[in-house]
Amino acid sequence: MKLVTYLKEEREQLGVLINGMLYDMEVLHPELPNSMNMMLNYWEEFFPFAQAGELMLREGTRTSSRGIPISEAQLLAPIPFPTSCRDGYAFRQHVAAARRNRKVDMIPEFDQYPIFYFTNHHSIQGPGDVRCMPDHFEKLDFELEAAIVICKHGRNIRAEEADQYIGGLMIMNDLSARRLQMEEMLLNLGPAKGKDFSTVIGPWLVTLDELEQFEIPAKENHTGKSWNLRMQCKVNGKQVSDGNVGDMDWTFAEIIERASYGVDLYAGDVIGSGTVGTGCFLELNGTGKLNDPNYPEQWLQAGDVVEMEIDGLGTLSNTMVAEETEWSILGRKKG
Repeated sequence: MKLVTYLKEEREQLGVLINGMLYDMEVLHPELPNSMNMMLNYWEEFFPFAQAGELMLREGTRTSSRGIPISEAQLLAPIPFPTSCRDGYAFRQHVAAARRNRKVDMIPEFDQYPIFYFTNHHSIQGPGDVRCMPDHFEKLDFELEAAIVICKHGRNIRAEEADQYIGGLMIMNDLSARRLQMEEMLLNLGPAKGKDFSTVIGPWLVTLDELEQFEIPAKENHTGKSWNLRMQCKVNGKQVSDGNVGDMDWTFAEIIERASYGVDLYAGDVIGSGTVGTGCFLELNGTGKLNDPNYPEQWLQAGDVVEMEIDGLGTLSNTMVAEETEWSILGRKKG
């Protein structure tokens, strides 16, 4: 099932995407909620009704003229108001390449436990324009990721049971202002201002039942579901990244286990995978310069269109837009 949040009469509306048509949840069953927040908070109660209604629409045993083409809808983030947003560090290829490019050894702790950081869940957005301040364009970067949303409350969740807490998968673009990020992390704290201005998720949430055909075993000595889903990113129509969700070394189940240790997870918490190998300009520029010192760096500019596609999860498109201001916090540095 593909769950979509879109703008209807100036309010968020939850719908389901079937064969290019978007239907409000009440078409599937009159008791289903019209918001993703409510759907997630009562997931175990509502999801079976939604599945049954979707099946009847697909098979033609229930018909409705109340759908609209998805192309006519103004999509929001599928989870427009997440209760929190964590981002993991699950792809060894990306971590190893980034460290190699900095001419430092691979950090052995990567293979011992999964890590994550918190980002600004109030800056979550969906497809469309991303508003950027002048300082954000100082080495503005995309990051190609997948993400999950938690669909029920849990605490001290073991990895062996963690997949049942996943409501579905979606694409994530963890946008990064690299100059801000690099400067503040010199103080061994962060990332903060380099990340907090926008994190993009979408275009919809795909539930795990729809992804069963793509399931593959987790990496050796790891626990949890994994999926063979190709990941690609294009900037202004040119492909720059190519990877696979199945390349995750740490599974979402293992990240959930660590995140929930001594902590409550709630329906609506979003967790990203971290960047796939080749999944950002920081890594691509570093690899390019390692091979050729004259390699020209590339960063996102105002007007650039970033399109991310993951098999089964759709295509997420955003345009970088410059705010009409010259205000700079980099210009306020002391000394």
